[in-house]
Amino acid sequence: MTAGVDRPIRIALLAGEASGDVLGASLLQALKHRYPNAEFAGIGGPKMTQAGFNSWFDMETLSVMGLFEVLGRLPELLKLRKDVVAKIIDWQPDVFVGIDAPDFNLGVERRLKDAGIATVHYVSPSVWAWRQKRIFKIDRATDLVLALLPFEKQFYDNHNVACEFVGHPLADEIPMSLDRAEARQRIGLIDAQEVVAILPGSRGGEVAQLGDTFLQVAQQLQQQRGHLQFVVPAANGKRRQQIETLLENYPQLKVTVIDGNARDAMAAANAVLLASGTVALEAMLVKRPMVVAYKVHWLTYQIAKRMIKVKYASLPNLLADKPLVPEYLQYDMTIENLVTELNRQLDSPSADLQAEFELLHRLIRQDASVRATDAIDVLIKSSQANSPR
Repeated sequence: MTAGVDRPIRIALLAGEASGDVLGASLLQALKHRYPNAEFAGIGGPKMTQAGFNSWFDMETLSVMGLFEVLGRLPELLKLRKDVVAKIIDWQPDVFVGIDAPDFNLGVERRLKDAGIATVHYVSPSVWAWRQKRIFKIDRATDLVLALLPFEKQFYDNHNVACEFVGHPLADEIPMSLDRAEARQRIGLIDAQEVVAILPGSRGGEVAQLGDTFLQVAQQLQQQRGHLQFVVPAANGKRRQQIETLLENYPQLKVTVIDGNARDAMAAANAVLLASGTVALEAMLVKRPMVVAYKVHWLTYQIAKRMIKVKYASLPNLLADKPLVPEYLQYDMTIENLVTELNRQLDSPSADLQAEFELLHRLIRQDASVRATDAIDVLIKSSQANSPR
């Protein structure tokens, strides 16, 4: 593909959930700096749209969690993928960048690569953790993988699959230190003595699985620590409505629901209770003690536990290769366990943990969006050089 003389560079991107939207917005800013006249389109969320992106479809349609949960939506997702592929091929971009969402994006990338469009997958799938034979599917679907974590590149190198470690944009964006009092002022918790941030996930299925348990934990903690206050950032309007519906069952709970702004919610907190995922990495970068919890449909869990090849679920522990932060998954995600762990963290904050978090922050602080743009630029030029003119 080549932009030619009659049109600017075209870059298609596809993000499938809130964390991908954040990564996509940062990448867009770097790409726009490199290609001021470029056109950007595909699927993205509000942050990408604000950065000048044309989203053809609603990103929320792709925000599905778990293996079993996808089955009920499969016909809709397959039709969407067919429509997206057709629209991208018709648009003829110079490169396609799939941002995370591997179960959807790799299928898109394979079809686009077969059609002669250069493809990049931004954020390595957890192929090093489970379903390791996906590495061959990734190789067939992509011209380049952009990895956010250093240990991922080694896995790709071992299989001779093109990969660049670019670091994590969140590590570039988040300061090495965030002031708790300033964060509390920004979200209206100026007089709070002790705060716990609760983040039950950005997807509807996550909030449905985790939300009620997290609020029961908050209720018990408030009974034990009367001065304790809670803040819950809602990823979007739909999640806010879902959270507020759950809160109707907890009228005595001292909780503030805010729109987005998860970072300030965590920075304002003395401890964080959160769903496993990118948000655990963000809590690490904010340098706040956390308890990681997660639960999926029982069938999804039975399948996944037979396939997982790593010891940890959360990114802080994977990066450190040791249990820095507590994880309570599936049947261990009990109210008693979470209350006990949060009490421990509130009573005995660890200076050693802060130091560990700072080391990991520096490890992945690599100017990621610029490095990703550099790699995409090389691929575009190579694709143009090899295209018939």
